[in-house]
Amino acid sequence: MGTTEEYLRKAFEEAFYSVRNNVGGPFGAVVVKDGRIIGKGGNRVSSTNDPTAHAEIVAIREACTTLNSFDLSGSSLYTTCEPCPMCLSAIYWANISSVFYCSTRFDAAAIGFKDNHIYEELAIQPHERKIPFISVSLDQANQLFREWTDKSDKISY
Repeated sequence: MGTTEEYLRKAFEEAFYSVRNNVGGPFGAVVVKDGRIIGKGGNRVSSTNDPTAHAEIVAIREACTTLNSFDLSGSSLYTTCEPCPMCLSAIYWANISSVFYCSTRFDAAAIGFKDNHIYEELAIQPHERKIPFISVSLDQANQLFREWTDKSDKISY
């Protein structure tokens, strides 16, 4: 069983690999459960042309594959930087129990990674956001949710 510092060192290994090999930005993460690293990842945004390929997302995806489950309850995430809003959401969706990080979002902003506008947008009503969010009413929306609600063999999450 490792220590917080050891797991964070592994996250930094992922981050330095990303930077030194032009894989992505300066971020790394590992997911640990029962003293074992079950997922790891460095930022891969630029190498994969995937804006969702943040280190935390990469590590969460690998952890879910390792456990063959979308539920990471009882696990901890160790990351080189405070997670952005997208990664924060993924952490909650995955039911990760705790997060350990080093640099803050303000440290990241100081080197050009600015997430604060997203935090601000989350507090605004959809129709008032900078990117227009237009609600469209279709009968299929109600039908779809009714069908899900009535489904007896659904896998809830």
